[in-house]
Amino acid sequence: MVVVLQRVAIAVVATNLIASSSFLREAFKTANLLKSLNVNAFIYGSVGTGKKTIASYIAPNALVVDAQNTQRLLDSIAFNDVVIVLNLNKIQNYKLFYDELKKNKTRVIACYSSDVIHHDLLDLFSLKLYLPPLVSRVEDVSSFINHFEIESKSLFNISTNVVFDDFEPDLSENLVSLKKQIYSKVLTSNIDESTLMKLIENHLFHKIGGKNDYRDFLHIFEVPLIKAGIKKFKSQLKLSAILGLNRNTLRKKISENSDYLETPTPK
Repeated sequence: MVVVLQRVAIAVVATNLIASSSFLREAFKTANLLKSLNVNAFIYGSVGTGKKTIASYIAPNALVVDAQNTQRLLDSIAFNDVVIVLNLNKIQNYKLFYDELKKNKTRVIACYSSDVIHHDLLDLFSLKLYLPPLVSRVEDVSSFINHFEIESKSLFNISTNVVFDDFEPDLSENLVSLKKQIYSKVLTSNIDESTLMKLIENHLFHKIGGKNDYRDFLHIFEVPLIKAGIKKFKSQLKLSAILGLNRNTLRKKISENSDYLETPTPK
């Protein structure tokens, strides 16, 4: 039942995204072609670019195996008609994989997590599909933000609107980091003060125990307040007045917390 639900989810993701992204429309055209062809396919790109989603769309009934487990990989090829291989770039023994694949008629959809291919296995694959990082697919970013917002609100049973003003998407790990960021934003946007204080309490319960804990953990309260104030009022002078602090005191606190205030703050 879980496997069936996963396949349905993948189909829904594909359907929702194809319509809004020109790159994904082309990618899924290739994927639809591969669904009807019994050939090996090689999908490559950096971490989190959607390789597994497209591979599962191509071969929804395939066994999924990680290339890092050599014996399981070889057994999967020996005893299955279709196999999706993840992390082909981390395979332990290329020769064993190559020989086993040559010996069997198993169809392989391989996912390779890198933009650069350094091995000689490509002759095993009839079709190659490259998924570039999200920074070069701006249209996809907005599509995935919308998708992950809907998905997370459904999961957390949240109906209130989430404000994305001044939102900077985290694309450091493509879909992996973006999904984590959207889920976190949706969830934290709907936390009330009592829940927030309980989360801080639980965090501090496992941390406190030193002689200077008040000073050492003060940043947990000060940094969010400063960051929110700078973001909202765009001015240290205005923020110091709002907080009832001397401007030099605010500057001192900003300096003390510079490790947590990544971006330059307005004067």
